[in-house]
Amino acid sequence: MDQDIQHIPILTGTRLQRPEFDRLQGDIFAGKVKTVIIWKLDRLSRNLRDGVNVLADWAEKGLKIIVVTQQLELNGVIGRTIAALLLGLAEIEHGNIRERQKAGIEAAKARGVYTGRTVGSTKANPGRARELKRKGLSMNEIATALGVSTRTVTRYLGS
Repeated sequence: MDQDIQHIPILTGTRLQRPEFDRLQGDIFAGKVKTVIIWKLDRLSRNLRDGVNVLADWAEKGLKIIVVTQQLELNGVIGRTIAALLLGLAEIEHGNIRERQKAGIEAAKARGVYTGRTVGSTKANPGRARELKRKGLSMNEIATALGVSTRTVTRYLGS
């Protein structure tokens, strides 16, 4: 039974478009996964609508959902209601963090100590990304070839 357990990190809950999360979703809907164990509910989503939709989809598939740190099992009506409440609180918390960050940046600018992000160096050669694109490689293939994310490739290609 332990061989069937896979650890799939799904990173942050701010976006649902995450490679490992997409893989997990595919495995769930292919019937390969029967239980999802989440460290904390806001790792799934910090957006109420997205989180509730994902949980509803999973519940329809009969998935067992366990949230470790909050000691919850999200099966049944009560579990889903508690999940919706926690996801709503996560969304509020995320909004508060962004507001405090914005206020801090504005205060630093007013004091003259904030200059913005420093321009980062490029991890790979943008010219090579354009060359690979001309050869017909996909964004994922280019990202893999250059050892960067697809978002970085998008920036390199200017699209």
